[in-house]
Amino acid sequence: MDGGGWVSLPTMGEADAATDANKDGPLARIDAVLAELESLLKNPDLGALLAERGVNISLALVGVDGLRAYLAGDKERAAEEFGTVAEEVTARLAVARELARSRPS
Repeated sequence: MDGGGWVSLPTMGEADAATDANKDGPLARIDAVLAELESLLKNPDLGALLAERGVNISLALVGVDGLRAYLAGDKERAAEEFGTVAEEVTARLAVARELARSRPS
């Protein structure tokens, strides 16, 4: 930032160079791992196994989106996505506990 309060943004060439540097670096590997995780979560066979454990695939995918946002530095979006996951898991856990209590022993 200069003394006038303006932020210097990278030129198109600088931005392209930064993007090109990340295509094969560690950040690209993280993107690839998260994409693979998304693909696995969308697999019907794995989805059925996880559903047997009470795992909601859509909610898991929201968690992956939150992690992707956090690792990209988008903390606001990450907080929103992780907040959604936390709220939903907490609500589902409360329902499961209530069902367990209401069942005759």
